[in-house]
Amino acid sequence: MFKSNFSHVGVFKSSKRSFFIACAVVSLGLSVAGNVQAQNALDNVMKSKEIKIAIPTDFPPYGFVGPDLKPQGLDVDMANYIGQKLGVKVDLVVVTSANRIPYLQTKRADLVISTLGKNPERMAVIDFTSAYSPYFQAVFGPKSITVKNFADLAGKSISVTRGALEDTELTKVAPEKADLKRFEDNNATVSAYTSGQVNLVATGVSVAENMMQRTPQMQTEFKLLLKESPNFVGVAKGEDALRNKVNEIIAAGIASGDINKLSEKWLKRPAGELPK
Repeated sequence: MFKSNFSHVGVFKSSKRSFFIACAVVSLGLSVAGNVQAQNALDNVMKSKEIKIAIPTDFPPYGFVGPDLKPQGLDVDMANYIGQKLGVKVDLVVVTSANRIPYLQTKRADLVISTLGKNPERMAVIDFTSAYSPYFQAVFGPKSITVKNFADLAGKSISVTRGALEDTELTKVAPEKADLKRFEDNNATVSAYTSGQVNLVATGVSVAENMMQRTPQMQTEFKLLLKESPNFVGVAKGEDALRNKVNEIIAAGIASGDINKLSEKWLKRPAGELPK
């Protein structure tokens, strides 16, 4: 009788062990399936012959609405360039700074090309390709004023937004005799320059481009680089196949000079050495 009860216990243990093994196999299968599903963005793009790319329309020269009411700018051109190299149609998805990452996470976009800088917080939730374009803070001024190095700023007045990155960087390199005029916001900084209160302005490229579009008569141009902050393409976490493919396109574009042409077209300066 005792042996019989012990035998049942053995059977129970054996069944329990089999149950856990089966659960482990199913769990492993689901994990593999999940990974396969997570890696299917490139396959879906190539099958549908269409890629959804998030771009800005409120951030010239990277993305804005042109006179024909269509998006244009460096980021828009880059989106179309990637689509062309993939051989697929590009569906441009307009986003803001606030929703561009959520659009990627919820698969409303396959890629984000929207002046996206790389930092640890963003790297925790999305992946990034190599950089495709520079973003920078710089000194800008009219063609009539010659500025070839920071020593040339001596004796000249420069407007800058107080506490901004360009203020910090300009303070490091400006000669003692440069007259830095600090203002409380970008509008006041730009206004001081466009109204002739100062000779030059130090600001981000997007602010400068918007200013140059509104005041073409001033013939403002890039003078001196203060800080590089390159842009990267955002990719959903785990979509390594798509990320690697875009990296191939960017690398080939750099080698062929295409990436540099986009920078010259929209930023009026070379792309320079972009980080991978």
